[in-house]
Amino acid sequence: MPLHLGMLVLVEVGHLLFKRAYAKINLTLDVLGRRDDGYHEVDMVMQSIDLSDLVWLDKRPAGEVTIESTSAAIPVDERNLAVQAARCFFEHTGIAAGVHIQLEKHIPIAAGLAGGSSDAAAVLRGLNELFGTGMSLEELSQVGARIGSDVPFCMYGGTAIARGRGEKLTRIPYVLPMFAVLVHPRLFVSTAEVYQGLRPDDFTDSPASAAMVSCLAEANGQGIAPLVRNALQRVTFDMYPELRALAEKVEAVTHHPVHMSGSGPTLFCLAVTSGQAQRMYNALRGIMKDVYICRFVGAEEVVGQTAAE
Repeated sequence: MPLHLGMLVLVEVGHLLFKRAYAKINLTLDVLGRRDDGYHEVDMVMQSIDLSDLVWLDKRPAGEVTIESTSAAIPVDERNLAVQAARCFFEHTGIAAGVHIQLEKHIPIAAGLAGGSSDAAAVLRGLNELFGTGMSLEELSQVGARIGSDVPFCMYGGTAIARGRGEKLTRIPYVLPMFAVLVHPRLFVSTAEVYQGLRPDDFTDSPASAAMVSCLAEANGQGIAPLVRNALQRVTFDMYPELRALAEKVEAVTHHPVHMSGSGPTLFCLAVTSGQAQRMYNALRGIMKDVYICRFVGAEEVVGQTAAE
């Protein structure tokens, strides 16, 4: 494993290739209704943040796809989305090869932050480069959509509206220099059960994404927080009253609105300056262990076209 990572998005050391897998938060999450296939139709504004897992890829003989992780809480077999991504890549390209994946976990697991999906996207981008297959991000996204509905967004990163099951993307070129302070309670939330708990009055035909995108286009950082909306928050809070209580405590401590990412349980507050974010962090560390300061990142950084200095 490379000893010096710096802040590069892509590094090759010998025959190892390194990728950074970025987490996401939901700035909006509206549910339009239940689909005939059993899934729900969603309309979301998703935003990449610089909290990231580190992924190393090493070529192996044909058919050999293995993974090791710094976290004992995730599977290191075919259940892992990164392994599934590698299998899909070799099946799609027909390349007779394998890969060993080394995964350094920093994104909390099952947290509503798309950590597993981002790992899968990073593996697909990395294998594309490692084997020189020259696939476009669009083609890689189509492969990734077979693994999970968040993988296409994680393939591009940055800011985007996600529709359908989350796989239909409209990329947004506006990335504000904003921060999110995350609080991750050590609580397992079942995404499937949360969606099953939705009621008809949780559905909307007027999603908040248009107003959010307009606010982003105007570079109105102060105006974003009032527009944040998550249709799953009511359900998750009802199912886990301790999470509702924590959100109330976070709001009392930070004096800022508290939001939930995905189906939870991660909560976050938005900040327009690093100083404001640091003050929130300092206050929250007094009541929670797992607190993170994150900045918004754009698609160029996620896909490795520019390095994060």
